[in-house]
Amino acid sequence: MTRIIKQFLVLTAFICWYTTETYAQEALKPRPSPLEMVTLKYEDVYVKITYCRPHKRGRKIFGDLLPFGEVWRTGANEATEITITGSVKLDGQTIKPGTYTLFTIPDKDHWTIILNSELGQWGAYNYNPKLDIVNFKVPVSTTSEIFEPFTIAFEQKAQSAVLVLMWDQTKVSIPIEFM
Repeated sequence: MTRIIKQFLVLTAFICWYTTETYAQEALKPRPSPLEMVTLKYEDVYVKITYCRPHKRGRKIFGDLLPFGEVWRTGANEATEITITGSVKLDGQTIKPGTYTLFTIPDKDHWTIILNSELGQWGAYNYNPKLDIVNFKVPVSTTSEIFEPFTIAFEQKAQSAVLVLMWDQTKVSIPIEFM
């Protein structure tokens, strides 16, 4: 009986070791739309945007992949989130410190920019407009440059900045004022 127990324990130990070894060797596969973070600091105010970067990959983006007039997560995978550590004005609207989900509604000549209080969302499937903190419209401009991956960037000026959203040949600029 003791011999059977020893054989069982040796077999169990071998299975545990083998399983651990095979799973420990697997590499993580890169996501098609990788995670990205952009930051901006002005005096005591820090702004951080976390988003995933989808790529054009030969597709028609606006009006096709992203239908006009529909809420978009402003990236891929998880909905884009913006964290602000001090009060700022976005397009003249005061935003208190906090973390918000950044949704957009693309249209041909303007985009609606939305900050929403519900965090941790996947896509825009459960978007609830009742939880909007602010929403406003900004004009769209066309660029000669083609942005293959969706790109969010800050253009910092003296006491202000511009939050820029770019994809394909579309560019949207959102003015930021520090308070």
